[in-house]
Amino acid sequence: MRRWLSGLAVLALAAARAAAQMPDAPPTTFGVTVVDPFGMRGDIYLLEPGTDQLPKFEKLEPIGSVWANSLNIVPRNFRDGFPGITDRFEWFAIDYQGFFYVDKPGKYKFGIASDDGAKLYIDGKEAIDNDGIHPTRTAYRELSLKGGIHRIRVSYFQGPADQLCLILGIRRPNEEWRIFSTEEFRPPRNPADWKYGNPDDLPKDPRPPVNRK
Repeated sequence: MRRWLSGLAVLALAAARAAAQMPDAPPTTFGVTVVDPFGMRGDIYLLEPGTDQLPKFEKLEPIGSVWANSLNIVPRNFRDGFPGITDRFEWFAIDYQGFFYVDKPGKYKFGIASDDGAKLYIDGKEAIDNDGIHPTRTAYRELSLKGGIHRIRVSYFQGPADQLCLILGIRRPNEEWRIFSTEEFRPPRNPADWKYGNPDDLPKDPRPPVNRK
């Protein structure tokens, strides 16, 4: 079994493959309604039954927004519901967008485990394609990242019953796998401490939050 699998996908496969676990990474929810300017904003969409891949979000209207600084929704039964997201048990999608700061340029490995489909985008480019209707599975990608601000987007959809999962992991250069968290990749509070980039270039979200219907 590859090392990345023993670090990230063990959580994705939960009890079935519990050979190791990432430290200090309790399960999370899909997000909260409290605005977090340094978190990932997730816009929520309802899908037509039978959808078998991520939708074209620009053609849909979101029904609400949540914020999350990490995604560690371990595999569970969809009947547990989705507090703060939707009353539906299936056929919905969440499109997360945010940014993170890299203070150590180098090769970063990303892994995403999902049930059903998910995609990861870094700086507007598709990095991982784990789309489609499928049981929990993991895909990964190694990217060379420069120092400074980077944009991140995670698109996810839940299709039919009966399981769900969404986990985003990262491996920094010369470090072990862990759950990606924007809290660990926040830019320095003091502009004088910025080694890369310009504080004036921090992204600003022009989209107003969407109140859940």
